[in-house]
Amino acid sequence: MAELTKTGLVVTAHPGDFVWRAGGAIALHAKKGYRVRIVCLSFGERGESQFAWKEAGASLSSVKAGRRDEAERAAKLLGAEIEFFDCGDYPLKLNEAHFDRMVDIYRELNPSFVLTHALEDPYNFDHPDAAHFAQQTRVVAQAMGHKPDAKYQYAAPPVFLFEPHQPEMCNFRPNLILKIDEVWEQKYEAFKILAAQKHLWGYYERVALNRGIQGSRNTGVPMTYGEAYQRLFPTVEEILK
Repeated sequence: MAELTKTGLVVTAHPGDFVWRAGGAIALHAKKGYRVRIVCLSFGERGESQFAWKEAGASLSSVKAGRRDEAERAAKLLGAEIEFFDCGDYPLKLNEAHFDRMVDIYRELNPSFVLTHALEDPYNFDHPDAAHFAQQTRVVAQAMGHKPDAKYQYAAPPVFLFEPHQPEMCNFRPNLILKIDEVWEQKYEAFKILAAQKHLWGYYERVALNRGIQGSRNTGVPMTYGEAYQRLFPTVEEILK
């Protein structure tokens, strides 16, 4: 049965990113029986932990520990498993060992889909760096000459880019809106775990409401909350629909 379980992979630069931008997709697919793995490249300890650094006696180690705890609890609440690469942030410092591990994850998990960052973000270069890393390792995982003695069954999965903080500045053009009404409460509860970034709770609730309105108007399907994604590769269809 384990071999038949569908899987999903989320590659995120910082802990908050997978909650704000893809928490609904994670919870929705976990609810449908998918095994969802989050690869969190950093703890966001330098640039993504504003309120944590305002606490008395805050240090790099204490902030990292706090963000790790938040991320683990948020992932669990959403129904996902999480792995940390601890490669620093602002900037990310990804090395050969990180690359090799990411390729192994693709081959071990053989995900049905990948969620990651937009390809551009002039405000935060960690995000496109994470997207590039996710894409490059996705391709290398197909290479027969990479660890040729390894046994695996792997097909490069479709990639969906989740919404950046300022989409109009990132050339983000969503072509898929995911209805997340049934898991919205779960996603918002995950928001409240991220105390180090509580200034973003209201912002991303408004984003979800706006995408819900757009989704409803474009499809006629009643919905209140949505998440926007940009499909990176074309689909193959037998009829236009």
